[in-house]
Amino acid sequence: MSTSTKNAGITKWHSADGEFRRQVSSFRDFVVANPDARFPAEANRYHLYVSYACPWAHRTLIVRKLKGLENLIGVSVVHYLLGPNGWEFASPKEVPGATLDDVNGAQHISELYLKANPEYSARYTVPILWDKKENTIVSNESSEIIRMLNSAFDEFVDPEYRGISFYPEDLRAQIDEVNEWVYDTVNNGVYKTGFAAAQEAYEKNCRALFQSLDRIEGILANNEFLIGSRLTEADLRLFTTIVRFDPVYHGHFKCNLKQIATGYPNILRWAREIYQLPGVKETVNMDHIKKHYYMSHTHVNPLRIVALSNGPDLDSPIVKPATRPY
Repeated sequence: MSTSTKNAGITKWHSADGEFRRQVSSFRDFVVANPDARFPAEANRYHLYVSYACPWAHRTLIVRKLKGLENLIGVSVVHYLLGPNGWEFASPKEVPGATLDDVNGAQHISELYLKANPEYSARYTVPILWDKKENTIVSNESSEIIRMLNSAFDEFVDPEYRGISFYPEDLRAQIDEVNEWVYDTVNNGVYKTGFAAAQEAYEKNCRALFQSLDRIEGILANNEFLIGSRLTEADLRLFTTIVRFDPVYHGHFKCNLKQIATGYPNILRWAREIYQLPGVKETVNMDHIKKHYYMSHTHVNPLRIVALSNGPDLDSPIVKPATRPY
């Protein structure tokens, strides 16, 4: 199959009916704390490939940071621009914040997919959790990667990080329930709104998005986090959408019924609290975020003009957790 044929769908964002439908991830193996498993948890065996721009990849960076895994799992960061050949690597000199691939020497993320499976023909997405020992992809599903990072490597982290769980057993039913509707209407809802190619599809998804934001605002009026006083993966999964909302989704994706800064005071307080947790700010690269969306989606923004605003100030005022939230 030629390169052009394989890459034909990379920038095709909607179906024939005008609806955006997200691709189902193809690599769904798990790293587990079992030495006999195919992918056992080991220090320095696994590597993350991410984009600072991508909210799905951003989740994995936050959990890696909050779980103290930085010395155990390396990271490579792609160029912010998603072009016809997919995500590509760049040196920090070319693109501050980006990296070259020092594990596989790849020029594009697509090479990793084809190395893992030469017959692969779907989208070349990030994040990727790569096994350096088996030279293959473990997973390209962010929701499952963060659960691996959450618990599989506990025996290798420093004592202060052991036992920290963003998916605690006693809250799993509640977390799963929140994740389901937040994913559909908010995390993916901004894309279903922004990539809609028909007025009806746009209006339907935009209204559903803001109904859910109103629902979240109500939850956070009475709770510190989405599930009471505990910071969970439900919060981290939502945060990566909210931090992009005003600077990107409000204008670029026409999610413009309200802004977080002016229309959702409780969501804004909650976003500040998470952003101000140790290490989270370092995972937010607004330069990559804005340039990716405004410059990659030329069917939405053909002149590639990048908006000035970075959204609300998340550094100030200081929001101190009532207790240690995790």
